[in-house]
Order: sequence, then structure tokens, then C-alpha cells
Amino acid sequence: MMVLLRHLLGDVLRRLRQRQGRTLREVSADARVSLGYLSEVERGQKEASSELLSSICGALGVPLSQVLREVSDQLALAELQEAALLGDPVTSDPVPAQDLGIESVPDRVPQVADMAGV
Repeated sequence: MMVLLRHLLGDVLRRLRQRQGRTLREVSADARVSLGYLSEVERGQKEASSELLSSICGALGVPLSQVLREVSDQLALAELQEAALLGDPVTSDPVPAQDLGIESVPDRVPQVADMAGV
């Protein structure tokens, strides 16, 4: 059974909205997304574009990076659970950067102030 990214993303967005005590109607209005479409995204029935995700995250007051981090964490857990069910060994060996097409990995992640020239 493969976990679909859109289902995880929808779950994370729904949880964030509900934690804020907000309705679909409120968030859809703030994000300028139709109520029906936002509902389908939350239920994992529609793939959200990056622009749509940015708008929804803006309406929720949550950085897109935080949403993607939560989705990534959920995906990692699902992969571990799936591997355990299938009896597959889970490798923890990192993929070399050059295998990913990355020439070098920075010593540190640039901070927003670095990028803004501050």
C-alpha cells in the first residue's frame, strides 16, 4: 500500500486549520480558494499547486516550509510502517550528494537575513 502525498498534505492542512478553530469557509475566503476545492485538498482528492499551497499557508499564518516538514515527517513514519509490515529492511544509509546531482553541500543552511542582504 503506497501512501499518497496528497493525503498526507491534506491531513496536515486540516489539522492546522482545526487547531486554529477555523472553518473551511474562513480559510477558503482568506486564501481566495473555493470552499469545495479546499475541502477536496484537505481530503486528499486534489493535488494542490505550489501557488495554492502558498495561499492556503498564508491564510493559516503558517510557513509553507513548516507544512512540508510535517508532511515529510508523516511520510517517513508511513514508509517505516510499510517497510515493517512487508518485512523489508529499512536502510538508513544516506544517498551521496553527487548521486542526487548536487555538486557540494553547504556547511550550513543560509538564513533569511543572509538572503535578504541584511
